[in-house]
Amino acid sequence: MYSLTPDSEIERYIEEDAPYGDLTTTLLGIGAEPGEIAFTTRERTVLCCTEEAGRVLAKCGAEVLFALPSGTVAAPGTVILRASGPAAALHAGWKVAMNLLEYASGISTRTASIVERARAANQGVSVVTTRKSFPGTKKIAIKAIMAGGAFPHRLGLSESILVFSQHTAFLGGLDAFLEKLPELKSRAPEQKILVEADSAEEALRIAAAGADVVQVDKMPVADLAALVTEIRSRFPGVAISAAGGINGENAASYAATGIDILVLSSVYFGKPADFSTGINPKPKP
Repeated sequence: MYSLTPDSEIERYIEEDAPYGDLTTTLLGIGAEPGEIAFTTRERTVLCCTEEAGRVLAKCGAEVLFALPSGTVAAPGTVILRASGPAAALHAGWKVAMNLLEYASGISTRTASIVERARAANQGVSVVTTRKSFPGTKKIAIKAIMAGGAFPHRLGLSESILVFSQHTAFLGGLDAFLEKLPELKSRAPEQKILVEADSAEEALRIAAAGADVVQVDKMPVADLAALVTEIRSRFPGVAISAAGGINGENAASYAATGIDILVLSSVYFGKPADFSTGINPKPKP
């Protein structure tokens, strides 16, 4: 996968950790000594941000020798990134690169697990993620979920139409909005219109009105299965998405209902991936 993170953000990551240089390395007088850094997996990991980690090291003055691409499934004990350079460069980039690798690869590994479980139950299901990544980390978060096999549900408010009850309340309620749905579709002919339902009964009314996607939130699996069957029978052109509380434990059950889309946030929260780092001097000739 490509690294789309701009240089300004890579530089900001480094500046956060070493705004005035590395006091320890400077005082020890080892900054100019040549060395090598290597990052190794401690567990099975779906990698993410090896590209950005390499760019951090390069910005600090090291040379990347080897890096596995994001999306690679790495077994425990796999060296995934190596770089060489003066000790000052290696130490300056070490923790920044490690943090990027561990947090992003944690997200991509959780995502891959959910995608695998969901598609084992429903080969055609699409797994997508919400806008609930931690503020300021969206580029990394989106790269991570894509490395794990998912796609973004919404990148932001500017590029998609998803109508909630919080919107329809300003229009006089759901029924008043549904009367305006044909007008909305005519004003945005290239966009799909997604509408969230608070109940199965609302979902059927939304489907009957011609929404492209009906989204339900926190609906029990048994109720969802019945709703999917009814919408498939009565409104075969309408897609159905489920959101709210979907995680690695229940994703397969939700997927098995025959749903089209699983919408989740759970992959953003959890344990980082676990890597070890070795920094060693180069042998002197």
